[in-house]
Parts: sequence; structure tokens; C-alpha cells
Amino acid sequence: MRAIRKFTVRTSLPERLRRLDALASNLRWSWHEPTRELFREISLEGWRATGHDPVQLLGWVGTDRLEELAADDAFVARVESLADDLDDYLSQARWYQSLHGAPESIAYFSPEFGITSALPQYSGGLGILAGDHLKAASDLGVPIVGVGLFYQAGYFKQAISREGWQQESYPVLDPDGLPLTILRRPDGTHATVSLALPGSRTLHARIWQATIGRVPLLLLDTNIHENDAELRAVAERLYGGSGELRLQQELLLGIGGVRALAVYSELTGAPTPSVFHSNEGHAGFLGIERISQLIAAGLDFDAALQVVRAGTVFTTHTPVPAGIDRFDVELVRRHLTGDLVPGVDVDRVLALGREDDPGIFNMAQLGFSLAQRANGVSQLHGKVSRRMFASRWPGFETSEVPITSVTNGVHAPTWTSPILKHLAERELGTLDTTKCDWGSDAVSDETLWSVRREMRAALVAEARERTRAKHRRNEGVEPAWIEGLLDPDVLTIGFARRVPTYKRLTLMLHDRDRLRALLTHPERPVQLVIAGKSHPADEAGKALIQELVRFSQEPDVRGRIVFLENYDISMAKSLYPGCDVWLNNPLRPLEACGTSGMKAALNGSLNLSILDGWWEEYFDGKNGWAIPSANEHMDAAERDAFEATALYEIIEHQVAPRFYERDERGLPTAWIASIRHTLASLSPELSAERMLAEYVDRLYAPAARAAAVAGEDGARAAREFAAWTGRMRDAFGQVDVRHVEVEGVDVPPTVGDAVRVRAYVDLGGLEPSDVKVEVVAGTVTEEGDLRHERRFELEAAGAEDDGALRFESAIELRLAGTFGYTVRVVPKHPMLASDAELGLVAYAKG
Repeated sequence: MRAIRKFTVRTSLPERLRRLDALASNLRWSWHEPTRELFREISLEGWRATGHDPVQLLGWVGTDRLEELAADDAFVARVESLADDLDDYLSQARWYQSLHGAPESIAYFSPEFGITSALPQYSGGLGILAGDHLKAASDLGVPIVGVGLFYQAGYFKQAISREGWQQESYPVLDPDGLPLTILRRPDGTHATVSLALPGSRTLHARIWQATIGRVPLLLLDTNIHENDAELRAVAERLYGGSGELRLQQELLLGIGGVRALAVYSELTGAPTPSVFHSNEGHAGFLGIERISQLIAAGLDFDAALQVVRAGTVFTTHTPVPAGIDRFDVELVRRHLTGDLVPGVDVDRVLALGREDDPGIFNMAQLGFSLAQRANGVSQLHGKVSRRMFASRWPGFETSEVPITSVTNGVHAPTWTSPILKHLAERELGTLDTTKCDWGSDAVSDETLWSVRREMRAALVAEARERTRAKHRRNEGVEPAWIEGLLDPDVLTIGFARRVPTYKRLTLMLHDRDRLRALLTHPERPVQLVIAGKSHPADEAGKALIQELVRFSQEPDVRGRIVFLENYDISMAKSLYPGCDVWLNNPLRPLEACGTSGMKAALNGSLNLSILDGWWEEYFDGKNGWAIPSANEHMDAAERDAFEATALYEIIEHQVAPRFYERDERGLPTAWIASIRHTLASLSPELSAERMLAEYVDRLYAPAARAAAVAGEDGARAAREFAAWTGRMRDAFGQVDVRHVEVEGVDVPPTVGDAVRVRAYVDLGGLEPSDVKVEVVAGTVTEEGDLRHERRFELEAAGAEDDGALRFESAIELRLAGTFGYTVRVVPKHPMLASDAELGLVAYAKG
């Protein structure tokens, strides 16, 4: 019999331990090691049994244990000290407070947030990134407010059957038993937001709040009595359900999220955000709600759009079109009624999400339409995104497409093993492993290698326990061979991630005999620890898991390879540190970033990866190995064969020999040198603090300044900019570069000479101040294309008799060689964030 709902009775704490409640309720405990140690001390068994959840732990241990602790003066003193430390953390100025002119509040929307396994509201990398974003914001003092949905059944729990098939279950979550509080109105009722749906129905959602250090996270919950049974299930599962259900989830996230922020500000006095960040396209409708609100305040659609665009940042994580949310246009039309978003013309909205297929509404296109600033999540992904979406900006080179990149980072305090943290604290004087001198003699090779073995042994112990539990469930017995599963002294390679086909979970199985020989090598054996979930609807992904699990069950290799079920944050915290090498072999360039390898590197693991995502920009030849990539246009089977063979060769001839080559002390000195180099060079670069500081400097602060200009004086600048934009779109097609002259090239010039360029341009009714006329010059390929371009703006110099305007300037020649040039005209306005923003350009005809 299955429960339809759970409820939680919270424990009553003794007066001397009342501040434990604050420590348990604020999710800083998920990365603050001294607080985690305190909860482990309450009951190590309970800490493990409750999935590392302090709220559940305090109920699990019972009143007798709490009374015992309340009588322990030393324990009470630790509680008081940690609670005081939390108060200081929440109140003291941090990095962000030293900045001038930075936004007072930033809203960060994401469909999932991976904070801790005790709050299972995430599926994979997107949610983990969002969680790390909020944690870093807390540590840096960045005034972010997170906005998401509360999923009553989370994503899913994965179990592997005896046959190796993934099975999904959806445990019922009780928000009262989670580290959440309900947002209430002064009369004690829960605060809600409402959305009008087709058929005169209304979707209601209450607002839960999680506290992540200094950062509030608002989660919208539809499982309330105000909704009928069908609408209660709108936010039941993450990434579940039909197209209409997904659309309703995204309307709730975007439109309901903006409304929830307004309620939160009203009830708490928190400042209204001036910058809105959409983490992927799922939250794109947030801009439509803001447009509706601005229309209600007196703006027309075009001016409201400019205000919204100025203050919005859009991050795309998608390297393939298939990864974008796309909805039937008529489905969107039925939902975007005047009751839902008053004053908004639905046809204008549909135009913002238009793609090549007129019957489809594209959420990525909506994201770009509503955000003046957009980014990918690694340098390579930025390039991929610029190619992928280049058609939005016709006439511009791919390099000019206005999508920048901010390479993801990971939250070091969360993902660095306590074992390594304590080594840093003991030998180097700090728990912050990103700021240590890992080359220091204070940490001997013996000590560092001992710590790495300790982390490996912890993973081996956990892998055995998880495997025992799986066999007890499936077969009722624990096979004796599990006692020999893995070895804490054997080279350990980890691989864990979602299981779409492009990540190639089973590439390692391409030549099974070759893999078997690596695993069972008599002198240099290798062991593999693997985990990952496939989307419940992805039968191909599930088949890959089954193929790998079945191989791992073969008697001659089962001691050297294991698939661990139900990959989540809790497992990851031992998996990343316990691996010597982190493997990643996606089809290049389909990995947007791939942050699992970053988390491994923070613990001194070396990466073995295709040069994709973050690894392409950070691989330096000393921190791991690059798997050669075959040509992207090669046949898929040939490509797999080429890259699998390269993988085996690297492991056999480079990785294993370096790991097993020991000095007279039994230490792999070359390997240890790579560990030191990885920790020293990558820990600061891969941190979420570095990532967030980039967002603040390059995206949030400029967006806040643009939003302030657009919105001041009754949005006068936005109105004028909207009118100017309309005029440019109407008239720019008449712009014509009639003729170009160059003086000073009759005799070949030398370096240091200047040439004068004149362009005669018909602006078709536009003013010279509306445009920028520029020479684009660079080296020329055999095909006649410009490379390594430089741009030189020409100045207006008068009108000609035929109505054309003359633009000219002298250009100094700084380099020798063969060069080519062209002249172009682009729009020019102080509120444009890039030359390509409007997608308008006119070139001289050759």
C-alpha cells in the first residue's frame, strides 16, 4: 500500500540546544565542514540513515539523546560557537559589498537547484550548477534571490534490477520535513501566486523558502487544496509529463516566479531585483510577465520589451537543437491569454519565440529575444552557441554573434573532500583549498599520497556497501565476492553523469577484450567506478546502462568494475575524491561544460577527457590527458572505434605506468607532482567564486546599469530606444555603400604608413548619428575571406551632390603582409550592447 502523502512531526529541542534549529535550517551546513561535523557527532548512524539531513536527524535521534547532549557543556559550547559564526557570516560585509554601483538585487531563475541530497530538487548538471551559483553568491555576498519550482516527487530514485535495467521510483516528499519554511502573510496564511489557465481554470502555488547561507531560494508548490487534483500535479515531477504539462511548469516558473518575487519583496521588505537571470530557456516567460507589468504601468509593448531586455541575462547550456524546449505554437497561443498576461499581444510573444518551423515556439529563441546579454558555459560552448544561433544575426561573422561565454565553476567547499580540507587546515593553515600553496614542502609527498589513498579507500568501502544493498534488495543475499570488490591500492577511474547517447557511457566497452586486459593486468590493474541516470523516457540510454551493468557482472571482471545505482549529490561527494582519474568521453563538441571533472580536479584527481567543454581551455599537458578526437564528420562507428582505441592506448601506456611507477619509498613521484599541479593551478580557476565574479563584472553590473538608464524618468530612454529601433528596422534596408576609395596604395605602403579610406553611403533617410561606418580589415584566405579582422570607424565628412554621405579616416598600417578590407554600416546607439544586436548590417559590394 502506497502513501499518498507524508507529514513530519519535528522534534522539540531542549532550551540549551535551541540554536541547533538555526544551524539545521540554514543550508550553509551543506558546505560548512565544522557544522557538518557537529551533526555527525550527534549520531553518525543517524546522519547516514537520514541521508545527511540535519532536520531529519534531530527527529531520528530522539529526546533522550538530545537531553544527553544538552547536559554536555562542551557540546553546548560548540553549538553556541557555530551559531555565532553563522550569525557573523550572515551579517558581515563580503566581497560584493566592496563594489560600487553593483545591482542591489538579482533574481536567478532555474528549473532545478542541486543544493544537497536532503533537498532533492535536481536531476543533473544544470541543477548542480544552479546550486553552486547560489552557494558562491552567499560566500561572496552577492544579493541573489533564487526562483524555482518545488517538485513533490523530485526527479526519480534509480534502482538497477537483476537484469541490469534501470527502474524509477518517485518517493513522496513532505516539504514540512525538508529544510524549508513557508512564506506567510501577516494573518498566518500561506502566500500564494495564481496563474489563469485555459478553460477558466486557475493554477495556484504557495511559496516555500530555502535559506542557502545569505541567499533565499523561493520554490513554487502546486500541491495545495486550492487546486484540483490535476493542477496539484503540475509541479509533481521534474522534467516529467506531456508537452502541455511542461509548458504549464515553465509558465509557472517564469510568470509565477516573477509574481512570487513581488510577494516576497512585499512581505519581507527585500529590494525588487533590477537584474533577472534565466538559467536556460525554461524560465523564459519571466520576461513576458515583466512586459505585462510594465504595460500596466503605462508603457507600450516595444518600450516594455526594451526595459526587460536591458536587465535580463540568458545563459544557454544547450549544444544541440534537440536539447531545446519547443512547444506547439497553438498550445502556447491557448495559454498566453489576456487573463494570464494582461495587455500583452500574444502574436508579439509568438514572434519572439519564432524559429524556422512556423508551427513551433522555441524557448531558446525566446530567451535571446528577451535578454540583451547572453552567454554559453565554456569558451568552446560559446563558439558552438554562436554557430548554432547565428541565423538570428544574419550578415555578421560567427565571431560577432552576441553570445559570450562564462565558463562554469564549482563550489569548492561543497565538493572538496573533508579529508583534503583537514590536510589543508592542518598543514597549510586554512580550510580553503583553492587558496593553498600546494607546492609547499609543508605537505610532504608521503602525506599527500596517504590522503589520496584514504579518499580512495572511502570510495571502495562505499561502493561495497551500496553493492551489498542492491543485492540484498534484488536477491535477498550478499554474494561473498563483494568483499573483494575494488581495491584501495589499485588505479581507480571514475565515470559518472547523465546518460544521453552523446556522452557515450559504453565507449569503454568498444573492445571488451582490450578493456578486460586493462582491468585484470597482473602488474598494473585498473578499476572502474561508474554511475549515472538515464531520463525515464530514454529507452536508448537505459539500454546503455544495462549493457554496462551486464559486463560488470561477468565473473572475471566484477571485482574491477562496478556500476553504482542512484547517482546523486551524496554519492558524488565520495566518488569524485576517491578516483585517481576522471574519465569523460562525449562526442565533441556536444559537452557544454562538464563540471564533474572540475569537482574531481578539486580533490587532486587527474582528468582523462575528450577536449570538450571546460577541458579544452584548461588542459595543459600536466593535469591529465587529452583523448584525441576524430573528425566530427567521420562515420559514427569509425569515430567510436578511433577514440576508444586512443582511450585504451592512453590508459595502458601513459596513465597506468605513471600511477604504478614508484620510488624507493613506494611513492609515485611523477603522479604526485601532477596532483600538486592540478590542485595549485585548477582549484582557483574552477571555483564557482571565479565564475560568479565574472557574471557580476561582465553581465550583472552592465545589465543593472542598462536597466537603470532604460527605466529612469518614466522609461523615457526605453521609449526613445524602442522608437529608434523601429525606425532602424524600417529604413535600414535602404542603406547602400555606393563606393569606396583608398588613397596611399598606388605605391606599396610600408609599416607605419597611413592610408585614407573614403566610403560614400546612401543612408536611405537615416541620420549619420544613427550608424557606424567602418572598415573591416584583416588577412585574406585563399578563398578571399577575412581573418584576424580589425575594425576602424570612419567619420562623417560631408554630403555629395548625389545625396550620398562621405565617411573617411586615415588608418595606420601596423603589420606587414597581404591584407584585404571591406566597408560596412551597422546601427549605432548608446543603448545597444553589441553591433550585431539588431541583426542589421550593410556591406560594400565588391
